[in-house]
Amino acid sequence: MKFTPGAWRYAAPAFALAIPAVVLTPFASLAAIALGVAVLLFHRDPERSPPAAGALAPADGKVSVVREENVSGEEDDRVRIGVFMNVTDVHVNRAPLGGRVEAVDHEPGKHRPAFSKESDRNEKVHVRFTGTDGIDDHEVTLIAGAFARRIHPYVEPGEELVRGERLGHISFGSRADVLLPASVDLADVAVERGQTVRAGETVLVEESALNR
Repeated sequence: MKFTPGAWRYAAPAFALAIPAVVLTPFASLAAIALGVAVLLFHRDPERSPPAAGALAPADGKVSVVREENVSGEEDDRVRIGVFMNVTDVHVNRAPLGGRVEAVDHEPGKHRPAFSKESDRNEKVHVRFTGTDGIDDHEVTLIAGAFARRIHPYVEPGEELVRGERLGHISFGSRADVLLPASVDLADVAVERGQTVRAGETVLVEESALNR
């Protein structure tokens, strides 16, 4: 099984604790080992098979946000889709569309539960893309949750990503949003709130709405 970068660093303290815990009770040692295994499973990084076309989900989990919003400097509203990642979900985030990374910006903030409306003010990392093949600019935002204090972007400005490629992960509960290209309307969205999606595989918007 493949794990995210740094997974063993998070799991190592639990495994190390298992040795002295034997002195107290075998159950304490087993609990420490189980915790280490759980941390590794949380940071699992399975392969995915993107479909041929369309904007893809940036994260595993349930759709928690589907809305239009005003973006500074733009005349028309843009569509945002957010995916809440539970502790049991894979937390590796993937590029919904291909494009060139223009910026990777950290925004400090709070650490509210990622499924709540207040999470809009949480700590974030914005990965901004210039689109390719006739697709407009778009943006992926990785949002820290109540227990997620580590956002790990994998990409840097200037890199070219293809659809479904890994762009980062968040440790221990979080949310990932995609601000879709300006050509997309709410009526084009192929998912709804509460729906379970898979990063790099579930289509959020069909290709026809991206190339208007």
